[in-house]
Amino acid sequence: MGRERLPIRNEIATLLKRHPQISSAELHRLMETPVAYATVKRTLNAMMVEEEVAKYGNGRGTLYALNPAFTLRGEVDVEEYFEQEDLEREIIPTFNFNLLNTIAEQGSIFTSKELVLLHRTSGKFKQNIQQLHQSEFKTEFERLAIDLSWKSSQIEGNTYSLLETELLLKQQLTASGKTKDEAVMLLNHKSALDFLLDHPNFIEPLKVNVLEDVHSMLIKELGVQRNIRNRRVGISGTQYKPLDNEHQIREALLGMCDLINARHNVWEKALLALLLISYIQPFDDGNKRTARIVSNAILMYYRDCPLSFRTIDPIAYKKALLIFYERNNLSAFKKIFIEQYQFAVEHYF
Repeated sequence: MGRERLPIRNEIATLLKRHPQISSAELHRLMETPVAYATVKRTLNAMMVEEEVAKYGNGRGTLYALNPAFTLRGEVDVEEYFEQEDLEREIIPTFNFNLLNTIAEQGSIFTSKELVLLHRTSGKFKQNIQQLHQSEFKTEFERLAIDLSWKSSQIEGNTYSLLETELLLKQQLTASGKTKDEAVMLLNHKSALDFLLDHPNFIEPLKVNVLEDVHSMLIKELGVQRNIRNRRVGISGTQYKPLDNEHQIREALLGMCDLINARHNVWEKALLALLLISYIQPFDDGNKRTARIVSNAILMYYRDCPLSFRTIDPIAYKKALLIFYERNNLSAFKKIFIEQYQFAVEHYF
Protein backbone atom coordinates (compact mmCIF):
# COMPACT_ATOMS: atom_id res chain seq x y z
CA MET A 1 0.00 0.00 0.00
CA GLY A 2 1.34 3.45 -0.92
CA ARG A 3 2.23 5.89 1.84
CA GLU A 4 -0.42 8.30 0.56
CA ARG A 5 -3.19 5.78 1.41
CA LEU A 6 -1.88 4.74 4.81
CA PRO A 7 -3.12 7.85 6.72
CA ILE A 8 -6.65 7.26 5.38
CA ARG A 9 -6.57 3.63 6.48
CA ASN A 10 -5.27 4.57 9.92
CA GLU A 11 -7.85 7.33 10.35
CA ILE A 12 -10.63 4.86 9.51
CA ALA A 13 -9.17 2.41 12.04
CA THR A 14 -9.09 5.14 14.70
CA LEU A 15 -12.73 6.04 14.03
CA LEU A 16 -13.76 2.38 14.18
CA LYS A 17 -12.08 2.09 17.59
CA ARG A 18 -14.10 5.06 18.82
CA HIS A 19 -17.34 4.04 17.12
CA PRO A 20 -17.77 0.24 16.98
CA GLN A 21 -20.26 -0.90 14.33
CA ILE A 22 -20.68 2.25 12.28
CA SER A 23 -21.97 2.81 8.75
CA SER A 24 -19.72 3.81 5.87
CA ALA A 25 -21.68 7.04 5.42
CA GLU A 26 -21.18 7.98 9.07
CA LEU A 27 -17.48 7.11 8.78
CA HIS A 28 -17.19 9.42 5.79
CA ARG A 29 -18.94 12.20 7.69
CA LEU A 30 -16.51 11.89 10.63
CA MET A 31 -13.36 11.83 8.48
CA GLU A 32 -11.09 14.83 9.05
CA THR A 33 -9.12 14.07 5.89
CA PRO A 34 -11.03 15.42 2.86
CA VAL A 35 -11.68 12.26 0.83
CA ALA A 36 -14.47 11.08 -1.41
CA TYR A 37 -17.06 8.64 -0.08
CA ALA A 38 -15.93 6.17 -2.76
CA THR A 39 -12.41 6.27 -1.28
CA VAL A 40 -13.78 5.36 2.16
CA LYS A 41 -15.70 2.44 0.64
CA ARG A 42 -12.65 1.20 -1.30
CA THR A 43 -10.50 1.39 1.82
CA LEU A 44 -13.07 -0.50 3.90
CA ASN A 45 -13.25 -3.21 1.22
CA ALA A 46 -9.45 -3.50 1.16
CA MET A 47 -9.39 -3.78 4.95
CA MET A 48 -12.04 -6.50 4.82
CA VAL A 49 -9.97 -8.49 2.32
CA GLU A 50 -7.09 -8.42 4.82
CA GLU A 51 -9.51 -9.37 7.65
CA GLU A 52 -8.83 -6.09 9.44
CA VAL A 53 -12.49 -4.98 9.29
CA ALA A 54 -15.68 -6.98 9.74
CA LYS A 55 -18.98 -6.19 8.04
CA TYR A 56 -22.38 -6.75 9.65
CA GLY A 57 -25.72 -6.64 7.82
CA ASN A 58 -26.53 -5.80 4.21
CA GLY A 59 -27.60 -2.88 2.09
CA ARG A 60 -28.29 0.38 3.91
CA GLY A 61 -28.11 -1.42 7.24
CA THR A 62 -24.45 -2.45 6.74
CA LEU A 63 -22.20 -1.63 9.67
CA TYR A 64 -18.41 -1.96 10.01
CA ALA A 65 -16.24 -2.87 12.99
CA LEU A 66 -12.51 -3.23 13.58
CA ASN A 67 -11.14 -6.75 13.90
CA PRO A 68 -8.38 -7.57 16.41
CA ALA A 69 -6.35 -8.40 13.29
CA PHE A 70 -5.92 -4.70 12.57
CA THR A 71 -4.10 -4.14 15.85
CA LEU A 72 -1.89 -7.09 15.00
CA ARG A 73 -1.38 -6.62 11.25
CA GLY A 74 -2.47 -3.09 10.31
CA GLU A 75 0.32 -1.14 8.65
CA VAL A 76 2.18 1.38 10.83
CA ASP A 77 4.12 4.33 9.47
CA VAL A 78 7.45 3.74 11.25
CA GLU A 79 8.86 7.22 10.61
CA GLU A 80 5.72 8.91 11.90
CA TYR A 81 5.52 6.59 14.91
CA PHE A 82 9.00 7.51 16.13
CA GLU A 83 8.51 11.24 15.68
CA GLN A 84 7.32 11.05 19.29
CA GLU A 85 9.76 10.22 22.07
CA ASP A 86 9.14 7.08 24.08
CA LEU A 87 7.59 8.99 27.01
CA GLU A 88 5.06 10.61 24.65
CA ARG A 89 3.88 7.48 22.81
CA GLU A 90 0.62 5.80 23.79
CA ILE A 91 1.63 2.19 24.35
CA ILE A 92 0.67 -1.09 25.98
CA PRO A 93 3.11 -0.67 28.88
CA THR A 94 3.27 -4.25 30.17
CA PHE A 95 3.10 -7.79 28.81
CA ASN A 96 -0.26 -8.42 27.14
CA PHE A 97 -1.55 -11.73 28.48
CA ASN A 98 -4.27 -11.80 25.79
CA LEU A 99 -1.83 -11.45 22.89
CA LEU A 100 -1.18 -15.18 22.39
CA ASN A 101 -4.91 -15.90 22.30
CA THR A 102 -5.46 -13.00 19.89
CA ILE A 103 -2.84 -14.42 17.52
CA ALA A 104 -4.23 -17.96 17.88
CA GLU A 105 -7.73 -16.77 16.97
CA GLN A 106 -6.55 -15.10 13.76
CA GLY A 107 -6.12 -16.77 10.41
CA SER A 108 -2.75 -16.32 8.81
CA ILE A 109 -0.64 -13.43 10.07
CA PHE A 110 0.46 -12.98 6.46
CA THR A 111 -1.80 -11.49 3.80
CA SER A 112 -2.76 -13.51 0.74
CA LYS A 113 -0.33 -11.49 -1.40
CA GLU A 114 2.48 -12.08 1.10
CA LEU A 115 1.79 -15.81 1.13
CA VAL A 116 1.96 -15.96 -2.66
CA LEU A 117 5.34 -14.19 -2.54
CA LEU A 118 6.66 -16.47 0.22
CA HIS A 119 5.56 -19.64 -1.57
CA ARG A 120 7.14 -18.48 -4.82
CA THR A 121 10.39 -17.57 -3.06
CA SER A 122 10.47 -20.85 -1.15
CA GLY A 123 9.91 -22.76 -4.38
CA LYS A 124 12.92 -21.03 -5.91
CA PHE A 125 15.06 -21.99 -2.90
CA LYS A 126 14.03 -25.64 -3.04
CA GLN A 127 14.67 -25.75 -6.76
CA ASN A 128 18.13 -24.26 -6.22
CA ILE A 129 19.24 -26.69 -3.51
CA GLN A 130 18.14 -29.71 -5.57
CA GLN A 131 20.97 -28.84 -7.93
CA LEU A 132 23.62 -28.64 -5.20
CA HIS A 133 25.87 -31.42 -3.99
CA GLN A 134 26.01 -31.84 -0.22
CA SER A 135 29.46 -30.23 -0.12
CA GLU A 136 28.16 -27.25 -2.12
CA PHE A 137 25.21 -26.87 0.24
CA LYS A 138 27.53 -26.85 3.26
CA THR A 139 29.71 -24.22 1.60
CA GLU A 140 26.72 -21.96 1.04
CA PHE A 141 25.43 -22.57 4.55
CA GLU A 142 28.86 -21.66 5.91
CA ARG A 143 28.71 -18.37 4.03
CA LEU A 144 25.25 -17.61 5.39
CA ALA A 145 26.27 -18.65 8.92
CA ILE A 146 29.21 -16.23 8.88
CA ASP A 147 26.97 -13.39 7.69
CA LEU A 148 24.31 -14.22 10.28
CA SER A 149 26.84 -14.49 13.12
CA TRP A 150 28.25 -11.09 12.12
CA LYS A 151 24.93 -9.29 11.68
CA SER A 152 23.23 -10.84 14.71
CA SER A 153 26.21 -9.78 16.84
CA GLN A 154 26.34 -6.34 15.24
CA ILE A 155 22.69 -5.76 16.18
CA GLU A 156 23.80 -6.35 19.79
CA GLY A 157 26.65 -3.83 19.54
CA ASN A 158 29.52 -6.11 18.48
CA THR A 159 32.15 -4.09 16.58
CA TYR A 160 33.74 -6.87 14.49
CA SER A 161 33.57 -6.16 10.76
CA LEU A 162 32.33 -8.83 8.37
CA LEU A 163 35.89 -9.53 7.17
CA GLU A 164 37.15 -9.79 10.75
CA THR A 165 34.28 -12.13 11.54
CA GLU A 166 35.16 -14.36 8.61
CA LEU A 167 38.82 -14.56 9.70
CA LEU A 168 37.75 -15.38 13.25
CA LEU A 169 35.27 -18.10 12.32
CA LYS A 170 37.37 -19.68 9.58
CA GLN A 171 40.90 -19.27 10.92
CA GLN A 172 40.39 -18.47 14.61
CA LEU A 173 42.14 -15.12 14.12
CA THR A 174 40.95 -12.51 16.61
CA ALA A 175 40.87 -8.88 15.56
CA SER A 176 43.13 -6.36 17.25
CA GLY A 177 41.46 -3.77 19.44
CA LYS A 178 38.39 -5.94 20.07
CA THR A 179 37.30 -7.49 23.35
CA LYS A 180 37.39 -11.20 24.10
CA ASP A 181 33.62 -11.19 24.64
CA GLU A 182 33.05 -9.93 21.10
CA ALA A 183 34.98 -12.88 19.69
CA VAL A 184 33.20 -15.32 22.00
CA MET A 185 29.80 -13.96 20.97
CA LEU A 186 30.59 -14.61 17.30
CA LEU A 187 32.03 -18.07 17.93
CA ASN A 188 28.97 -19.01 19.98
CA HIS A 189 26.68 -18.01 17.11
CA LYS A 190 28.55 -20.20 14.66
CA SER A 191 28.70 -23.11 17.12
CA ALA A 192 24.94 -22.95 17.72
CA LEU A 193 24.18 -22.82 13.98
CA ASP A 194 26.48 -25.77 13.26
CA PHE A 195 24.84 -27.79 16.04
CA LEU A 196 21.33 -27.07 14.73
CA LEU A 197 22.34 -27.91 11.16
CA ASP A 198 23.64 -31.28 12.37
CA HIS A 199 20.65 -31.85 14.69
CA PRO A 200 17.61 -30.44 12.84
CA ASN A 201 15.12 -32.37 15.01
CA PHE A 202 16.38 -30.62 18.14
CA ILE A 203 13.99 -27.71 17.63
CA GLU A 204 10.83 -29.71 16.91
CA PRO A 205 8.57 -29.57 18.79
CA LEU A 206 9.54 -26.27 20.37
CA LYS A 207 9.83 -26.54 24.17
CA VAL A 208 10.97 -24.27 26.97
CA ASN A 209 13.99 -26.44 27.73
CA VAL A 210 14.98 -26.25 24.04
CA LEU A 211 14.94 -22.44 24.26
CA GLU A 212 17.07 -22.61 27.38
CA ASP A 213 19.57 -24.93 25.67
CA VAL A 214 19.90 -22.66 22.61
CA HIS A 215 20.33 -19.66 24.90
CA SER A 216 23.04 -21.52 26.82
CA MET A 217 24.95 -22.13 23.59
CA LEU A 218 24.82 -18.43 22.74
CA ILE A 219 25.90 -17.05 26.13
CA LYS A 220 28.62 -19.60 26.86
CA GLU A 221 31.63 -17.97 28.59
CA LEU A 222 29.98 -14.53 28.44
CA GLY A 223 29.14 -14.23 32.13
CA VAL A 224 25.38 -14.24 31.50
CA GLN A 225 23.02 -16.10 33.81
CA ARG A 226 21.58 -19.24 32.25
CA ASN A 227 17.92 -20.25 32.13
CA ILE A 228 14.82 -18.16 32.86
CA ARG A 229 15.56 -14.95 34.71
CA ASN A 230 14.25 -14.25 38.20
CA ARG A 231 14.70 -10.48 38.21
CA ARG A 232 13.52 -7.44 36.30
CA VAL A 233 14.98 -6.29 33.00
CA GLY A 234 14.58 -2.99 31.22
CA ILE A 235 14.63 -2.24 27.49
CA SER A 236 16.26 0.95 26.27
CA GLY A 237 14.19 3.30 24.14
CA THR A 238 10.79 2.19 25.40
CA GLN A 239 8.54 2.34 28.44
CA TYR A 240 7.41 -1.26 27.82
CA LYS A 241 8.22 -3.42 30.85
CA PRO A 242 8.50 -7.20 30.35
CA LEU A 243 7.28 -9.69 32.92
CA ASP A 244 9.40 -9.83 36.07
CA ASN A 245 7.97 -12.99 37.66
CA GLU A 246 9.75 -16.26 36.84
CA HIS A 247 6.52 -18.29 37.05
CA GLN A 248 4.70 -15.93 34.67
CA ILE A 249 7.65 -15.88 32.26
CA ARG A 250 7.63 -19.67 32.12
CA GLU A 251 3.86 -19.67 31.63
CA ALA A 252 4.20 -17.18 28.76
CA LEU A 253 6.91 -19.31 27.14
CA LEU A 254 4.75 -22.44 27.42
CA GLY A 255 1.90 -20.59 25.74
CA MET A 256 4.24 -19.31 23.04
CA CYS A 257 5.57 -22.82 22.34
CA ASP A 258 2.02 -24.20 22.11
CA LEU A 259 1.04 -21.41 19.72
CA ILE A 260 4.06 -21.91 17.45
CA ASN A 261 3.78 -25.71 17.47
CA ALA A 262 0.09 -25.47 16.49
CA ARG A 263 0.77 -23.33 13.41
CA HIS A 264 1.21 -25.21 10.15
CA ASN A 265 2.89 -22.44 8.17
CA VAL A 266 6.69 -22.49 8.59
CA TRP A 267 7.03 -18.73 8.02
CA GLU A 268 4.47 -18.00 10.72
CA LYS A 269 6.34 -20.27 13.11
CA ALA A 270 9.63 -18.54 12.34
CA LEU A 271 8.25 -14.99 12.51
CA LEU A 272 6.38 -15.64 15.77
CA ALA A 273 9.52 -17.10 17.35
CA LEU A 274 11.49 -13.99 16.34
CA LEU A 275 8.93 -11.64 17.84
CA LEU A 276 7.61 -13.47 20.88
CA ILE A 277 10.92 -14.58 22.38
CA SER A 278 12.09 -10.97 22.12
CA TYR A 279 8.78 -9.70 23.56
CA ILE A 280 8.77 -12.06 26.54
CA GLN A 281 12.47 -11.40 27.27
CA PRO A 282 12.84 -14.66 29.23
CA PHE A 283 16.60 -14.33 29.86
CA ASP A 284 18.84 -11.77 31.54
CA ASP A 285 20.61 -11.18 28.21
CA GLY A 286 20.79 -12.74 24.75
CA ASN A 287 17.05 -12.76 24.07
CA LYS A 288 17.13 -11.38 20.53
CA ARG A 289 20.10 -13.59 19.65
CA THR A 290 18.17 -16.60 20.88
CA ALA A 291 15.11 -15.51 18.90
CA ARG A 292 17.09 -15.23 15.65
CA ILE A 293 18.76 -18.62 16.05
CA VAL A 294 15.54 -20.40 17.08
CA SER A 295 13.65 -18.81 14.18
CA ASN A 296 16.32 -19.99 11.74
CA ALA A 297 16.36 -23.45 13.31
CA ILE A 298 12.63 -23.71 12.57
CA LEU A 299 13.22 -22.77 8.93
CA MET A 300 16.08 -25.27 8.69
CA TYR A 301 13.98 -28.07 10.23
CA TYR A 302 11.39 -27.57 7.49
CA ARG A 303 14.14 -27.50 4.85
CA ASP A 304 13.51 -23.85 4.10
CA CYS A 305 15.96 -21.00 3.70
CA PRO A 306 17.38 -19.45 6.90
CA LEU A 307 17.85 -15.69 7.18
CA SER A 308 21.20 -13.94 7.53
CA PHE A 309 19.72 -10.45 8.17
CA ARG A 310 22.84 -9.21 6.38
CA THR A 311 21.26 -6.10 4.83
CA ILE A 312 19.10 -5.01 7.76
CA ASP A 313 19.88 -1.73 9.49
CA PRO A 314 20.15 -2.45 13.26
CA ILE A 315 18.14 0.70 14.05
CA ALA A 316 15.33 -0.35 11.69
CA TYR A 317 15.37 -3.81 13.32
CA LYS A 318 15.04 -2.30 16.80
CA LYS A 319 12.30 0.12 15.75
CA ALA A 320 10.23 -2.71 14.28
CA LEU A 321 10.62 -4.67 17.53
CA LEU A 322 9.64 -1.64 19.61
CA ILE A 323 6.43 -1.25 17.63
CA PHE A 324 5.60 -4.85 18.47
CA TYR A 325 6.47 -4.34 22.15
CA GLU A 326 4.47 -1.13 22.44
CA ARG A 327 1.54 -1.75 20.09
CA ASN A 328 1.55 -5.54 19.62
CA ASN A 329 1.68 -4.78 15.90
CA LEU A 330 3.88 -6.98 13.72
CA SER A 331 3.56 -5.21 10.37
CA ALA A 332 6.95 -3.46 10.42
CA PHE A 333 8.82 -6.56 11.54
CA LYS A 334 6.92 -8.76 9.10
CA LYS A 335 8.17 -6.54 6.28
CA ILE A 336 11.75 -7.03 7.49
CA PHE A 337 11.23 -10.79 7.69
CA ILE A 338 9.91 -11.04 4.12
CA GLU A 339 12.65 -8.79 2.71
CA GLN A 340 15.39 -10.76 4.46
CA TYR A 341 13.87 -14.06 3.36
CA GLN A 342 13.92 -12.91 -0.26
CA PHE A 343 17.49 -11.65 0.12
CA ALA A 344 18.66 -14.99 1.57
CA VAL A 345 17.15 -17.00 -1.29
CA GLU A 346 18.61 -14.63 -3.88
CA HIS A 347 22.14 -14.49 -2.43
CA TYR A 348 22.80 -17.93 -0.95
CA PHE A 349 22.45 -21.50 -2.19
